[in-house]
Amino acid sequence: MSRNQLKQKEARRIILQSDNLSVRFGGFYAIKNFDFSIPHGELHFIIGPNGAGKTTFLDAICGKTKISEGKLKFNGSIDLLKLKEYQIVREGIGRKFQAPSIFPHLTVSDNLELAMKQDKRVFPILFSKIKADELKKIEEMLELIGLKDHKNTIAKTLSHGQKQWLEIGMVMMQEPALLMLDEPIAGMTEEEEEKTGELLLKLKKRCSIIVVEHDMEFVRKFAEKVTVMHGGQLLCDGTMEEVQENERVMEVYLGRKEDNVHAKAL
Repeated sequence: MSRNQLKQKEARRIILQSDNLSVRFGGFYAIKNFDFSIPHGELHFIIGPNGAGKTTFLDAICGKTKISEGKLKFNGSIDLLKLKEYQIVREGIGRKFQAPSIFPHLTVSDNLELAMKQDKRVFPILFSKIKADELKKIEEMLELIGLKDHKNTIAKTLSHGQKQWLEIGMVMMQEPALLMLDEPIAGMTEEEEEKTGELLLKLKKRCSIIVVEHDMEFVRKFAEKVTVMHGGQLLCDGTMEEVQENERVMEVYLGRKEDNVHAKAL
């Protein structure tokens, strides 16, 4: 098998798959019979109105929310339903929430060092010295997230967008196979949004990415594939062009007054 054929086979390999996934709170279904899959190296956006189940799905993947029914497999054979949150992280799933969560009084470089995939016990962290290969990883990540010139900057002084990039870098220091982002461009300037989209295109060469987003212009510009959720269920998926032309999407978004804002965005 040639190198190109191997790359194509790797690209088709499914990293995450849900089958008939449901999340129920009492008698209410936040997610119902939801099927989803993402292959290696894909930048996949999930969109839908508020209450569609988007964030709940991310919560289910990382173990924060208990799944009521269905299956959720990672990397082919790993049953995420049997794992605790910290075990899911160790298997290679990283998540960044909407609000930046960094160490504000440490430097940018120190933040990345603490986030690095390494022995997290107290004594190894306190007494270990950073190795040459680890320092190289930090330098590479600083370059990737566009903060190389801010490596010694105290994190709390960064702009909002820079804080977001730093946290994305911190998650990536864990070397995830799947990165999940919840509204990563919220509160950013147009220039920061553009840089974030370019960063995502670079990161998908390293891992698969799921992005929950409301900004349709950003989705249209950077998404490879889009999944539309509505009422906790799968409405449709495909390219942005296919989603925009889907009759079910038009019916749901244009058929109800409260969804008109989302319809215009689409």
